[in-house]
Amino acid sequence: MKYPELIQFTDVAADLTRFDCIIDARSESEFAEDHLPGAINCPVLNDEQRIQVGTMYKQVGSFEAKRLGAALVAANIAHYLQTQFQDKPREWRPLIYCWRGGNRSGSMAHIFSKIGWPVAQLQGGYKAYRQHVNEHLPTLAQRMQWHVICGTTGSGKSRMLTALNKEGAQILDLEHLACHKGSVLGLTPGTQQPSQKQFESQIWSALTQFDPSNTVYVEAESKKVGNLRVPEQLMEAMRAAPCTTLELDMPHRVSLLKEEYAHFQSQPERLIEQLGYLSQLHGNHKINAWKQLVISEQLDALVLSLLREHYDPAYLKSINNNFKQFSAAQTVHLQDLTPASMTRTAREILNPTQPSTSSTMR
Repeated sequence: MKYPELIQFTDVAADLTRFDCIIDARSESEFAEDHLPGAINCPVLNDEQRIQVGTMYKQVGSFEAKRLGAALVAANIAHYLQTQFQDKPREWRPLIYCWRGGNRSGSMAHIFSKIGWPVAQLQGGYKAYRQHVNEHLPTLAQRMQWHVICGTTGSGKSRMLTALNKEGAQILDLEHLACHKGSVLGLTPGTQQPSQKQFESQIWSALTQFDPSNTVYVEAESKKVGNLRVPEQLMEAMRAAPCTTLELDMPHRVSLLKEEYAHFQSQPERLIEQLGYLSQLHGNHKINAWKQLVISEQLDALVLSLLREHYDPAYLKSINNNFKQFSAAQTVHLQDLTPASMTRTAREILNPTQPSTSSTMR
């Protein structure tokens, strides 16, 4: 076989693990927005160099710009060969791609093939991959057998997904993929949500690894998780799926939320700022009362008030209007959120005919 081998993404989508490494030859900003699952970034031209070459193209000429670009590309590829790829054996098989045209990935693939590696180049590059995701994500979402874990804020839904996964169940944790807990207070300081494209890529990658003949458990979500939109067909499939509702006594819910949002205790000014975004829903009088609870460090009272006056009413209205099988959901009342209790309850959800001692199903 002649190398580099040109490969269509549709021919490798089902098994990207056939390659020892997937190399994204685009710039660091292009890679950060989105990339193939498992890819590493080795820019043949970084962001600054692309600007440099583009400026020369406009101000001097195409020949001079190409000459500069070739020198930079050669130097960058040489750097990768002398560092992270220095010890790769003759049988090492990388897949290389860039944006679309193949100039950047083609340069790297050509040099790698001359060394003797059985290199593959993705025809159509990232654009072909993105088109595949756009076309197949809706179909994948509709093929799965979804089961939705419902429950008011602080009832342990995310922890239940983890417990179900430990018991061998397939789960899709949208909040984990979105780096957001799904509420106005849901962004953890120091974290950043992925781009919309990267969010969709992560969902696509997860769905390709699921067995459609087995149930996939997912937490009830609104159309947006933070600033990210849940793909429409996935949202439709979730809202039509069977449900299980988790119930947890209020003191445990308050404790759970204080634990998960502990960062606000050291940053009360940030909590006060976030509460301000609810003023259109609740008016300045109530918002000021909540802010005063923050200032006086009455966090239990604040969380309790937020649950009763904001989160629970909003949840009940949304869940009844949007999830078609919610009225027929089995209800699990959790006694606590200890690991042992979560494990027993996860097994109970997976095997509803075998009730546990840690919860009550009805």
